[in-house]
Amino acid sequence: MNLNNVFKKVYMWMFIGLLLTFATGYFVSINENMAYKVYNLYWVLAIIEIILVIVLSARIGKMNITTSRIMFLTYSFVSGLTFSSVFIAYDMRSIIIVFLISSLLFLIFAILGYITKLDLTSVGTFLLMALIGIVICSIINIFVGNGTFEIVICSISILIFLGFTAYDVNKIKQLQDIYPDEDSLAIVGALELYLDFINIFLDLLRIVANNRD
Repeated sequence: MNLNNVFKKVYMWMFIGLLLTFATGYFVSINENMAYKVYNLYWVLAIIEIILVIVLSARIGKMNITTSRIMFLTYSFVSGLTFSSVFIAYDMRSIIIVFLISSLLFLIFAILGYITKLDLTSVGTFLLMALIGIVICSIINIFVGNGTFEIVICSISILIFLGFTAYDVNKIKQLQDIYPDEDSLAIVGALELYLDFINIFLDLLRIVANNRD
């Protein structure tokens, strides 16, 4: 298995997934009727989104390549529907700036994960524990509603997902001996890095972007 080919396919599918998500979100946001329907079905779509990512994460390596691609694109599309709220809540200038900053940060840590000779397996366990802690704090802050606490939570979350970016890139290198072909591994890697980027983007947007009047 050629590692360079694997990463080309990983980033290609990650880009396709992000493009589908952002395009779907933007299209829904400029269509008032669709946006209204999505708003009314938001929690249903959010639950479907969670179910899809759980199924994908657990089964993607055991699916045939066509099914895994369709599932990944379906998840990206459903995410785009819920993502439409971002284009409604924030101005386009802020979204573009945050996207560029997120891309730069993602690139730096993806490179670090690729070039490091260290085994980052133990780092993954620490990051997962930290993520659970952040999720708990986020739930608590839903009821508390403290703006400063939310900024702290988002800042720590960004660091966690930057760590996950390096960890996941490094893990893709380790998984090349487990997956039967480049295409299967590419979809697995694309899903994990897609999730890392989306979370970095959303957390950074919550910190620096201005809500629309």
